[in-house]
Amino acid sequence: MPMPEPLRHCEFRFYEELNDFLPPVRRKHTFEHEFDGTPSVKDRIEALGVPHTEVDLILVDEVSVDFAHLLRGGERVAVYPMFERLDLTGVTKLRPRPLRDPTFVLDVHLGRLARYLRLLGFDTRYRNDFADPELVDISLSEHRIVLTRDTGLLKRSALTHGAFLHETDPRRQLREVLDRFDLRSRISPFTRCARCNGLLAPVPRAEALAEAPPGVAGNEHEFSRCRDCAQLYWPGSHLPKLRRRLSEVGVTLEVGSQDA
Repeated sequence: MPMPEPLRHCEFRFYEELNDFLPPVRRKHTFEHEFDGTPSVKDRIEALGVPHTEVDLILVDEVSVDFAHLLRGGERVAVYPMFERLDLTGVTKLRPRPLRDPTFVLDVHLGRLARYLRLLGFDTRYRNDFADPELVDISLSEHRIVLTRDTGLLKRSALTHGAFLHETDPRRQLREVLDRFDLRSRISPFTRCARCNGLLAPVPRAEALAEAPPGVAGNEHEFSRCRDCAQLYWPGSHLPKLRRRLSEVGVTLEVGSQDA
């Protein structure tokens, strides 16, 4: 009977927020990892608990490698998260192309975050019955980033662009997304429909008042309508409250912004 091959070892070090996926004993320092055969570095990273979508750069013995790189034992592996303000296109070998104009698709648990992103003008697909395979298909076909708190979804092998949300509160999730993808300079409030994600277009006041509630007539002068679902919008009395809520996560809405 042939003798089994001895187990192999390499050293791993994960950086920054990738440590959140590791047990405390492995966080923020180099540790030894044991394996058999010659697995891909992606296989070992996910076996240790980190979804591949969270990784932006892998160095094996100080050389940038792709997910398919095979480990043979004795290597030193350094794994880095996304650098939102650094362009690593010439260094990282992990993805076919970066998404420099981020658009999103959200899983079924992130409805309030979807509304916030749309209110700030970001192209955000959401439905409360998306299945995981459908989310992956939309991400691939429309070049969208999947936002989720489901690590299992992010470990699906076909998925190339996704982000795990560490926060549970929708407003804090919004801040997390804005910071991770460096989006604050791209905010364009009330240009998309919070209901369906369609783009808004101005509506003449006389036309809008024909269908707006009676109490709106004397107070509002600016109206817009969703080009897709025809939802009518105007600055509402709840706009100051919305401004206060968003200011708590560092988002300032201009006085002239529209809402319904």
